[in-house]
Amino acid sequence: MPINTELAVKLLITIGVAFIISFAATPIVKTFAKKVGAMDVPGEERRVHDHPIPRLGGLAIFLGFILSVLLFANINRQLQGILLGCVIIVATGAIDDIVSLNAWVKLLLQILAAVVAVLHGVEITVLANPALWSNTEFLLLGSLSIPITIIWIVGITNSVNLIDGLDGLAVGVSTISSLTMLVIALVIPNTSSTIAIVLAALVGACVGFMPYNFNPAKIFMGDTGSLLLGYVLATMSILGLFKSYALVSFAVPLLAIAVPLFDTVFAFTRRILKGQSPMHADRGHFHHRLIDMGLSQKQAVAVLYSISGILGLAAVLITTSGEIKALIVILGFCFCAFLWAFVYGKLHNGAAQTLSNEVEASASENKDSASTTISSEDNNEIR
Repeated sequence: MPINTELAVKLLITIGVAFIISFAATPIVKTFAKKVGAMDVPGEERRVHDHPIPRLGGLAIFLGFILSVLLFANINRQLQGILLGCVIIVATGAIDDIVSLNAWVKLLLQILAAVVAVLHGVEITVLANPALWSNTEFLLLGSLSIPITIIWIVGITNSVNLIDGLDGLAVGVSTISSLTMLVIALVIPNTSSTIAIVLAALVGACVGFMPYNFNPAKIFMGDTGSLLLGYVLATMSILGLFKSYALVSFAVPLLAIAVPLFDTVFAFTRRILKGQSPMHADRGHFHHRLIDMGLSQKQAVAVLYSISGILGLAAVLITTSGEIKALIVILGFCFCAFLWAFVYGKLHNGAAQTLSNEVEASASENKDSASTTISSEDNNEIR
């Protein structure tokens, strides 16, 4: 879409209003969460905090997002469906944050929210053909359109929920994904300005919540926030990214939401191979593995922000400059990531070995000292 001064100003105002509302509402939501008992209490192995923290922070994000959209966006039929779905998703998350819903009930409500969006015209009707050797540029989904759309929406909704395991992680990654999609929406011809405004509202609402969610977090967004972010990203990717018939459009949505998407795929695959339910919670997510490597919460979050940012840049490059430049960026990043992991692993293992040797040496000294003391006491008794 052509970027003019009027649209640029409108986007900045949308971001600003969403930021202010979200930032101002978070302390109020925090107090409310304490009153209704929506507290995240540590206890499970996968929890990384050590004291109770209020949930429901997603309500502040929701307020900033939806009020900005209602103020500045053109509410067409598709957006009506998305906003109705958001209400269902937020209600589901809020109830779960307070009283804990059954997993299958949550899934059914997520499917309901996806169906509402589909009934209002939010639908993946075509896909770029990933088979480069084929003469067919894109694939018409036909009768598969509705089930694929529902699977995409529910899958992305849950993927953001699954990465919400460290302070500031899910909201930061969602902000990066939203910015990526916003930039792409601005450069793709014939994209509705409404899509850009909705994404700008999401960016502002997320950034307004961030100061309270960075480590050490004062409040968690809970399922209220993580499900909302996933749902909006999923539905907006359908309107803004899947509508391009370009050959590379198949890769763009995957790169824009890569971190939560691939973490979910790996998590489900890992659990199935272990004979567990895909919904079984564990400590095998990317962020848990980074913590187990010895990184602090802030360092682990920074690593995942970097990965999300690089892949988002690749998505933009694919859209604007072609897949070759994007591939160069991804390969260069992968090389640096593997090099960093190798060096860090060596340093971490060396430090761990040194610490182990020091502990063993100290234990040996204490044992020798104790033996000497006992021997001296025995000699005194003989005397």
